[in-house]
Amino acid sequence: MSTIAIVGGHGKIALLLTERLSSAGHTVLNVVRDARHEPDVLERGGTPLLADLEAANAVEHLTERFQNADAVVFAAGAGGGSGVARKHTVDYLGSVRSADAAVAAGVRRFVQISFIGAEQDELGLDDEVFTAYHHAKRDADRALQSRDDLDWTIVRPGRLTDDPACGSVALGTGFARRTAEGGASDSIARADVAALLQAVLDEPGTVGRAIDALEGTAAIAAAVAQLFGVPQSR
Repeated sequence: MSTIAIVGGHGKIALLLTERLSSAGHTVLNVVRDARHEPDVLERGGTPLLADLEAANAVEHLTERFQNADAVVFAAGAGGGSGVARKHTVDYLGSVRSADAAVAAGVRRFVQISFIGAEQDELGLDDEVFTAYHHAKRDADRALQSRDDLDWTIVRPGRLTDDPACGSVALGTGFARRTAEGGASDSIARADVAALLQAVLDEPGTVGRAIDALEGTAAIAAAVAQLFGVPQSR
């Protein structure tokens, strides 16, 4: 069994992933910034650890939290009610600090949640806050992709919903263009993203890949194995 640290450990996807991983026998360390979040983490089988991504000593504190972890999942975000400044300090700088802390703690596996279209230079939207969010996620992804001291994977889901898990996905790249053309659903349930993250953590073939994910027709584990798994000899 593995020990997985989740940064942003009280988010909706993070709690769903915690429940899945803990039920499978893994140890889950949920990094949260507010002690009031601890009961929710404990209820789902995780171990809450306090750290503030925006603090000057964040890397030091995160390094301590990541000791003995086998992987880090960056699931933090400033949230819909935050302004432009916190998109940078949480969504971008928090990712960079978490990656630095993972290296300092000797953890190579690093999985990051982004969003479909984050890789584009500009999205052309007339929304200052969402543009700041896009730039923060774009730059965080690019910073992670430039590293050779981490075994990284980026998961880019579409529009997130709280629908029940359907257990099936469409995986690939370039889905931002596909959904804009009306070629597929633009959404995916958070519960399915959590299941996908669990499958990605278990699949070394996803290292060094950025994966777009939407609701689809392929069973999650099978879809990951088919795209990224080691071919089976006959």
